[in-house]
Amino acid sequence: MFKLLGFCLLLSAFNVARADEIPTEDGVLVLTKENFQQATADNEFILVEFYAPWCGHCKALAPEYAKAAKQLEEQGSAIKLGKVDATQQQDLAEEYQIRGYPTLKFFRNSNPIEYSGGRQADDIVSWLLKKTGPAAKTLNTVDEAKELIDSSNVVVIGFFKDQDTALAKGFLDIAAVIDDIPFGITGDDAILSEYGASDQQVILFKKFDEGKAVYDGDQTPADLKKFIQSNALPLLVDFNHDTAQKIFGGEIKNHLLLFLNNNDEHYKKVTEAARSIAKEFREQVLFVTIDAEVEDHQRIMEFFGLKKKEEVPTVRLIRLEEEMDKYKPETDDLSAESLKQFVQDFLDGKLKQHLLSQELPEDWDSKPVKVLVSTNFDEVALDPTKDVLVEFYAPWCGHCKQLEPIYVKVGEHFKDNSDVVIAKIDATANELQHTRVTSYPTIKLYTKGENQQFDYNGPRTFEGLTKFVESGGMDGADVQETSEEEDDHKKDEL
Repeated sequence: MFKLLGFCLLLSAFNVARADEIPTEDGVLVLTKENFQQATADNEFILVEFYAPWCGHCKALAPEYAKAAKQLEEQGSAIKLGKVDATQQQDLAEEYQIRGYPTLKFFRNSNPIEYSGGRQADDIVSWLLKKTGPAAKTLNTVDEAKELIDSSNVVVIGFFKDQDTALAKGFLDIAAVIDDIPFGITGDDAILSEYGASDQQVILFKKFDEGKAVYDGDQTPADLKKFIQSNALPLLVDFNHDTAQKIFGGEIKNHLLLFLNNNDEHYKKVTEAARSIAKEFREQVLFVTIDAEVEDHQRIMEFFGLKKKEEVPTVRLIRLEEEMDKYKPETDDLSAESLKQFVQDFLDGKLKQHLLSQELPEDWDSKPVKVLVSTNFDEVALDPTKDVLVEFYAPWCGHCKQLEPIYVKVGEHFKDNSDVVIAKIDATANELQHTRVTSYPTIKLYTKGENQQFDYNGPRTFEGLTKFVESGGMDGADVQETSEEEDDHKKDEL
């Protein structure tokens, strides 16, 4: 009797334990509303991916995420990886304000922070190790140094016998803020000898291009950080979802964009030419390849006014400041000599910005709403004898399409008024030196006389727009419109 009772109690305890066990897939914890709190409470460190089964980026991340989980397990790390199907666990998605897929959040003692690392396994592991350990790992033996260098595509090691120098302190400060690269620090003579390093030297080890880069710049954190970020990327960076953040979030704001069809015969010739000169400009200009055949890159092509079949291969230079300045070469020659001259002329300030413009339609003024392009904009919009209302629109913008019949009605209303012009311009295909817009539609009134400019912020109605024009920009310019869809018509960034 007692044996039976004991067996039943043991079986009951076993079943409870099994019930509390969180299932895994490829080493990743499968989280639901029922076990989420348990997972974040039982694990001091856990990275959680909120995904949708149909999301292409989530599918691309899945094998890398599983690989990262395996790497952590093999290292004996206590860090766990989990995932939540946000389409099924909607309460969790709402609780953590998930607005896109995949979204990754890192929980430390149940407290979440946003994940800001890359989407390759090495990047994920490196970011997590940075968040849970020292900024730079102390290396005491050659084997430890080799293990660190072998662990990632890019590793930075500081060789400092005295860690109180300005360069050593700056090195550790930088290690703390660059999350996606493993850092090591050592003063061991055997390690210095193994890698031919000198005291107070920083070496970046990488599994591509020349294999390593030695820092020989000024002992300032800013210069060292720029060196690390520029050398951590290949001489030619392939633009994709994983590299976009590193490209546009880095210290180098000048980018040479090579638009290519990766499967065409020109690809090898052009990339070899670009690679041969890229090192010379490494810390000034980032060389980026963009595959014109990838569907996700078509918006970028449109942004530069490129038609895939007719104009690829081609090249553009951009400078990322508050606005994006664009430059186009005068020749289609993509040889190393031509590319080098183009980049050097850009750095020397010899190039003029390239502004997109459509051809002026013959019937541009035949309808109540006049059609503007870059070449006739100033002549029409800045006419001192007229009040000119201009809509800056994008052909794909839903809000612009909703406004169109209303705007046509406004044009009809003023068509017989010789003092007023109602006009529109496709701002995705026409650029102006003096006017740039950040959202669509943007509506501006250019008044006669001194050509004062007023932005319209009122309701997009016939009554609102006509009052705005008739009041000379006074009625509607300062009325802020609120909309739940406000962000939907923001101009896409490259």
